[in-house]
Amino acid sequence: MAHEIICLDTSVLLEYFRKTKKENAFLTALLSRYDVFATSVITEFEIYSGATDEQMKFWDTFFQQIDILPLNTEAIQIAATLFKQLKLQNSLIDMPDLFIAATALSYQLPLATLNVKHFERIHQLELIKKEV
Repeated sequence: MAHEIICLDTSVLLEYFRKTKKENAFLTALLSRYDVFATSVITEFEIYSGATDEQMKFWDTFFQQIDILPLNTEAIQIAATLFKQLKLQNSLIDMPDLFIAATALSYQLPLATLNVKHFERIHQLELIKKEV
């Protein structure tokens, strides 16, 4: 096992929620490789801001079972540096993704994502991708 803790991007959680057969979800595959799951408070916000009233119980239960990583000063500084780098390269990503990446970097965690196109622009970030 490369890491025992992994940070989950919003895309991984949404895919899991939407799958009828949860055993086919990327998150399910990660369960056999990692011991502890975490996500950024930004992901928590993204999920809750898009959830319907009927979905809230599922997400409340889910977020009680994983660690929610706060957006700390170190993550903000990392995000600012990344923003400047990506802007110079004319390859900015959405701000929530920038904060999620910075959070994973500040806690020195790999990030599991299905949104590889955006996150691969951040070369310092260790990405865990779904095997096809």
